Amino acid sequence: MVDISKISTEKRNENTKNIDLSSTCEILKLINDEDKSVPLAVEKAIDQIAAVVDVVTETFTNGGRLFYLGAGTSGRLGVLDASEVPPTFGVGNEVVIGIIAGGDHALKYAVEDAEDSKEEAVKDLKKYNLTAKDFVIGIAASGRTPYPIGAVEYANELGCNTACVTTSENSEIAQVSKYPIEAVTGAEPLTGSTRMKSGTAQKLILNMITTASMVKIGKVYENLMIDVQMTNNKLVSRAQRIVMEITGVSEDIAEEYLLKFKSVKYAIFSIISQIEDVKIIEEILTENNGNIRESLEKHKK
Repeated sequence: MVDISKISTEKRNENTKNIDLSSTCEILKLINDEDKSVPLAVEKAIDQIAAVVDVVTETFTNGGRLFYLGAGTSGRLGVLDASEVPPTFGVGNEVVIGIIAGGDHALKYAVEDAEDSKEEAVKDLKKYNLTAKDFVIGIAASGRTPYPIGAVEYANELGCNTACVTTSENSEIAQVSKYPIEAVTGAEPLTGSTRMKSGTAQKLILNMITTASMVKIGKVYENLMIDVQMTNNKLVSRAQRIVMEITGVSEDIAEEYLLKFKSVKYAIFSIISQIEDVKIIEEILTENNGNIRESLEKHKK
């Protein structure tokens, strides 16, 4: 039997002991009051998150991949973050990979016993031919879940950089991770329901990791998503506005360049540099790892 008495996310919350006697508004206020503590817990882990972002950035620059592994809510959040990276930043589906214990079926349906096997995590990672170039992050609110711990341990054996995202203190997964992230959110409004404060903290941290690393590899200009994929009408309109915002051209000119290059980044670079040849643009951007600021600076010289 697992001793959960020492796990901080399993402790009873004194502030919500009478939640079952509360009115609807009182219940919501209790939950909201507890949620307010989450960003503060994340803030305390900023230095740990920054260390992970820097290594993830290096991983992407060197052609490596980022893997998230977790069970239940933790696994779903990893898959969610991974699935939103390609359309937002224009990278392939293989750059950030989310794996949940129990497979895709577990995204919609609870597969509670799937988290208890370290071996399953190893099997899942072997399907992707994990190498030392890759970065593996185990996500576990309690910090003791065997599945993500097994993933981190296996990745360590291969020489990968590893990290964890946990909301418990003094956890097992933090001990085996090279770059632990520990945002201690304390007792949940409902005892042990880590889909609540813990899940919110994990979502914030995963957003930080992928967003900051994508900014650092040049997927963002100012605060605009210059590699956004134009896969629906809203995103086409967003692409036009980004081109207009950065270059100052009219909507018609922005549309013209987007139709020509099928790329926000290429359209922006062409307008600013006044280079129309797509091969030359491609060469310059490739030389600078796709970073539009660096490409424009070097072109000026």
